[in-house]
Amino acid sequence: MPEAFVLFKTEPTHEREVYLSLAEHDDVAEVHALYGEFDLLVRISSPTSRELSALLMQSFRKIEGVRETQTLIAVEA
Repeated sequence: MPEAFVLFKTEPTHEREVYLSLAEHDDVAEVHALYGEFDLLVRISSPTSRELSALLMQSFRKIEGVRETQTLIAVEA
């Protein structure tokens, strides 16, 4: 099952709304608030790579308050 970690930068004061929106997604396994350059860390997994791409490219980018993301795709060693 494809898995990724996504770092989020949010618009000021939108951290909680973005956090709650991400937590509602079925493919989101974990959401963590951060201090530092990024505001949130999310671990996601999807049944297929295509579905993972759609989630990253379409769904997450449309969440109000998301300013920037950085995605780290996990691979098996």
